[in-house]
Amino acid sequence: MLLVLVLPVAAQRDLERQLAQMGLSRQSASQSAPSAVKVARLHYGGGGDWYWGRSAVPNFLTWTAQNTCFAVDSAEHVVRIMDATLFSFPFLFATGHGVIEFSSEERERLRQYLRQGGFLFINDSYGMEKHAREAMARLFPERDLVDIPFEHELYHCFYDFPTGPPKIHEHDNKPPRGLGIIVDGRVVVYLLIESDIGDGWEDSQVHNNPPEKREEAMRMGVNILTYALLY
Repeated sequence: MLLVLVLPVAAQRDLERQLAQMGLSRQSASQSAPSAVKVARLHYGGGGDWYWGRSAVPNFLTWTAQNTCFAVDSAEHVVRIMDATLFSFPFLFATGHGVIEFSSEERERLRQYLRQGGFLFINDSYGMEKHAREAMARLFPERDLVDIPFEHELYHCFYDFPTGPPKIHEHDNKPPRGLGIIVDGRVVVYLLIESDIGDGWEDSQVHNNPPEKREEAMRMGVNILTYALLY
């Protein structure tokens, strides 16, 4: 069974100091808190089901607010790359089963967003990997999607995942993999395949995942969010 450890008190306090420097603080999830972290689901092009798993993001954000020092907006926001509000969201979540595509104009703006500190998490819900790889190759043709090593901060910055991402939902009987695009030493795109933590975020009756799997999915999500905000 995957070992997951909460940060010790000293590390939690250090994280809270870093959040305070960013204008964030520990508080309950609230749509009205001006300093709350806002996560957006990416409405991407290409015809894929970008909207898949409506309960996932609100459940994850509520769990995060209740179990960590992050103040988060528990509402699910939806954003397109060309929307004026894009840069107000430090974390973009994309999921689905099919095609994901960006226009040349969208690619230019998304590159700008990522280079200026934004983060894109792509959760393959099955059938998305091929299209996501192609979209990333066009987004950063000079960079490769690389396996994120298990010792990377992304797997240890809040909870400890010594063997990498957890296996939440079975796809093709393969081990889970976390792939990333790295710009200036920072992971700016994280593509998670053969794991599907998004299924673990959804209401329990949707996929009937056991509680321990849903817990692993939530904790892995917190690690990704922590890395996106603090690294």
